[in-house]
Amino acid sequence: MNKNYYAVIMAGGVGSRFWPVSKTAFPKQFHDMLGSGQTLLQQTVSRLEQLIPSENIRILTNSIYTDLVLEQLPQCSKNQVIAEPAMRNTAPCILMASLKIHKENPNAVMVVAPSDHWIEDEVAFSDDLKAAFDHAQNSNALMTLGIRPSFPNTGYGYIEYDVSAKNRVKNVTNFREKPDYETAKKFLEAGNFLWNAGIFIWSSKTVLKAFQTLQPTMYAIFSAGNTVYNTLNEDEFVSVNYIKAENISVDYAIMEHSKNVCVIAATFDWNDLGTWGSLYAKIANESNENAVVNARLLSNDSKGNMIKTDSNKIVVIDGLNDFIIVEENEILLIFPKSKEQDIKQLRQNVKEMFGENYI
Repeated sequence: MNKNYYAVIMAGGVGSRFWPVSKTAFPKQFHDMLGSGQTLLQQTVSRLEQLIPSENIRILTNSIYTDLVLEQLPQCSKNQVIAEPAMRNTAPCILMASLKIHKENPNAVMVVAPSDHWIEDEVAFSDDLKAAFDHAQNSNALMTLGIRPSFPNTGYGYIEYDVSAKNRVKNVTNFREKPDYETAKKFLEAGNFLWNAGIFIWSSKTVLKAFQTLQPTMYAIFSAGNTVYNTLNEDEFVSVNYIKAENISVDYAIMEHSKNVCVIAATFDWNDLGTWGSLYAKIANESNENAVVNARLLSNDSKGNMIKTDSNKIVVIDGLNDFIIVEENEILLIFPKSKEQDIKQLRQNVKEMFGENYI
């Protein structure tokens, strides 16, 4: 394996739209959401280990999840977990991880990837990632893998690329925010738009130069720790300085303002598993159109339901269509699938009525 290849896995999110399974104390990336026998985080690490040396994988997470990460990934040392003492979106933690990796290996080329996405063809994923690594290693490009849109999705951001390039690496001309339905249809008709999957590849040198140029204040805060990164004095520096950083995503901070962004259209199937509906789409049974995880289902005149229990319980339904039915400890959620975007607010309502222990 190439010793210059590194991975940074983003594992600090709460996954509020997967409530009540995903809670603040135990978010979705630490759950076996697919009933596969592995958590989403474990699957992500296993996938990346096919191309990247295990010791070069870093897990970016909130400090409250450090023990949980190490419990689920016994092959990782504590030094491979980069803990955020405060939530500041993706730009600050990616900058800090890049500085730490660059100090360890100035020739590092790194992928930044979410911990909770579903990717079916892992061989194709490795091939696409290798192509992106090669381009990033031999240029100053900030790379990303985009997903060919299969329908006019209004829940994803889009990447617009220049069609003039004859090879598979395309220059990005624009990042587009989540569109309305009519705009999304136009994107698909144009043929040069990809879904933004939040998978980024670059050399540590290139991304640090981008931060220094586009986010000089943030770069100054974190680069002041260069002498203590990867030492016993790192934690003290981070605890004092991390909270000073702006709360901003790497998309807004770097990618949307850079002129050296390139994209490769992914050849693997992908799903961000952002909602119960997206999980349903991946595992629904074609015969009765119900999706079941960790439950035993007896249904009559019922279809389109997403069903998950925490202990392989028998679930009996009759005349119920297109609902989310989820049991998790003390909580039972029975909610229309068409209103799944409201679960984030529903979670807040439960907090206000019953207390934060339930969210």
